Amino acid sequence: MRRRGERGERGDGDGGDGDSGRAEGRAGAGRRERGRLAWWPWLLTLLLGPLLIYISVPFLIRLFPVVLSKFVFLNFLSFPFFVDLRQPELLLNNTINLYLTTEPGVTVGIWHTLPGSRGAEAQGKDQHWYEEALGDAHPIIIYLHGNGGTRAASHRVQFLKTMGAADFHILVLDYRGYGDSSGNPTEGGLTTDVLALYDWAKARSGNSSIIFWGHSLGTGVATNVARKLHEERGVQADAVVLESPYTNIRQAAAHFPITKIYRQFPGFEYLLLDSLALNDMFFRSDENVKVLTCPLLILHAEDDAVVPLHLGRELFETAHSAYKDKSKVKIITFPEKLGLGHDYISFNPELPTLVKDFLNMK
Repeated sequence: MRRRGERGERGDGDGGDGDSGRAEGRAGAGRRERGRLAWWPWLLTLLLGPLLIYISVPFLIRLFPVVLSKFVFLNFLSFPFFVDLRQPELLLNNTINLYLTTEPGVTVGIWHTLPGSRGAEAQGKDQHWYEEALGDAHPIIIYLHGNGGTRAASHRVQFLKTMGAADFHILVLDYRGYGDSSGNPTEGGLTTDVLALYDWAKARSGNSSIIFWGHSLGTGVATNVARKLHEERGVQADAVVLESPYTNIRQAAAHFPITKIYRQFPGFEYLLLDSLALNDMFFRSDENVKVLTCPLLILHAEDDAVVPLHLGRELFETAHSAYKDKSKVKIITFPEKLGLGHDYISFNPELPTLVKDFLNMK
């Protein structure tokens, strides 16, 4: 009898331990479930946060189109950093810095690089001497850079080296709002800056030809200036060179890598592309070239990932159809194997020869 009781007591004890274990198991499961639930707000934030930002950006741009202008001009990206723009001689030979007031309250910074053949006599000379040198019959390039950065950006410095060595004068300015230039960039403001530089150079150049050379965003500035000279002054530019050009800023924006994620977004054109016009940004090179008659050279790399080659070809076709003298319009493309992309056509050692051959220069 005692043994059966003992066994019963032990059985009762075992049952209690089982109930306790099951209770602890349920408590542990509850804690784990609460732990998983505690992560849900964080997970939802991680998932929904970027989605909300993605959806919000087009509407914010439509409501505040000035935001879009910041991304078009990128003048707040003032690279390279820690470069003293007043001392170009630290990066280039035969180059001085100067400033030009383009309209009341706006002063732009400019570098003037001499033709390489005059380097030796330029040592120790001041700005007045450099200004007089503009009349020495060497052709003058007014170089209009793209968005972002300053005149000290590496590919722009390389351009100055390449074309300076080929015996061109080069005047490169930082538009208003760029680098050490005052003011804020607008399409009309950039045109005003370049026209002021053209007038300044023309007053000192004698019979030297003046070539507008635009790169990327600057191609739209170049054609704006050339058209304005023609329509308002009856003056045809001596020549225009467009490096990595687009047809107009609307089409360019539709192909920018940064807009790729929005191309399938409902209302992409209305919310983003139409907002460019709300901020008075057009850069209509495809319309501008129709009124030009000066030599027009287009340079474009096949591997340009920023402004695709087909936009450069389209611009060429527009100009070629409009020009009476078809020989004055030419496009030169650079094969993908050269790896010149959007910014590095100036690294091609054949560039000066290609340009001089087209312009019939020795």
